[in-house]
Amino acid sequence: MKLSVIILNYNVKYFLELCLRSVEAAISNIDAEIIVVDNNSEDFSGHMIKALFPEVRLIENKENYGFSKGNNIGVLQAKGDYLCILNPDTVVAEDTFLRLLEFSESKENLGIVGCKLIDGKGDFLPESKRKIPYVKAAFKKLVGNSEDYYAHNINDKDVNQVEILVGAFMFLKKAVYNKIEGFDEDYFMYGEDIDMSYKALKQGYNNFYYGATTVIHFKGESTLRDKNYARRFYGAMRIFYKKHFNKNMLFDLFVRSGIRLTYFFRKQHIHKIKTVNKYMFISDSVNKDLEQVLSKDVILKSDLKNIEKQSEVIFDANVLSFKSIISFMETNLLDTSITFKILPKNSNFVIGSDDAVSQGEVISFN
Repeated sequence: MKLSVIILNYNVKYFLELCLRSVEAAISNIDAEIIVVDNNSEDFSGHMIKALFPEVRLIENKENYGFSKGNNIGVLQAKGDYLCILNPDTVVAEDTFLRLLEFSESKENLGIVGCKLIDGKGDFLPESKRKIPYVKAAFKKLVGNSEDYYAHNINDKDVNQVEILVGAFMFLKKAVYNKIEGFDEDYFMYGEDIDMSYKALKQGYNNFYYGATTVIHFKGESTLRDKNYARRFYGAMRIFYKKHFNKNMLFDLFVRSGIRLTYFFRKQHIHKIKTVNKYMFISDSVNKDLEQVLSKDVILKSDLKNIEKQSEVIFDANVLSFKSIISFMETNLLDTSITFKILPKNSNFVIGSDDAVSQGEVISFN
């Protein structure tokens, strides 16, 4: 088997359904499998998979093992020569895996490959390509300067070597995953992708950012929303430094004080109340059920020309390819007031997320 797609899920049933629809389309011409590892979700994700995706291999954990252990459990069952570690709140294009397989097989000594990630509004997510987070870089990021944390030297659409990739999308050979011993289970959440990227570099592999294909990652990189998040994030960085660098008293002090300093330096995320004047349904026919549940006018359109301000664009994945939807989102942003949602194939809901930190919105209809 050529490819195993590993998706770790925890209580994001609707995002997962959309993700699985896109992955199914992307592996239609590949000898591949989909493995979903569910970390004891309470939203009936497992029931949804069994009902709608009988070909998906479902592993149901009896407790939430976290990101590292959950993915490692999935990889143990994987039969593919290549792996894709994929978040459940993502959407891939139909040719994403084909392009990455072609690229990977042209490279020697290849480690981990990442791709261009955009959020639910089409904005580029800088965590797609990062640098090694040395103490100075981590501190500067805390106070709002990401110059030494993200790989801004690489263009978003370039294909180039990079040091650190994000766990939302990691593509690599299973042999490499095993050689670098996968995700370190000392990390429960956050930091494990930095750790694995760095382990690949230490063992002489070359990591690559492949900006020639784009994937939607709805939630994107979380901001420092509260003290508990800050504690987890900087706690993970502390594990990383302890494992890979000499003991650093400065960083230990930084971790302890950084949680408190977060409140003074971080930008507060203010949730904006969305105003939608009209819904633009990009499809070839009207959806009466959707029209009934929406309180605003729904305009049927075949393209994104002449989209009015404060409109919400709803893509019908029953007739549009995921690649075309992604392309629309990243290249046809006419105004920041325009938002997007997707109607998955054979589904009775639309879903989207208006920025990189919101939990997303689902609109269900009969």
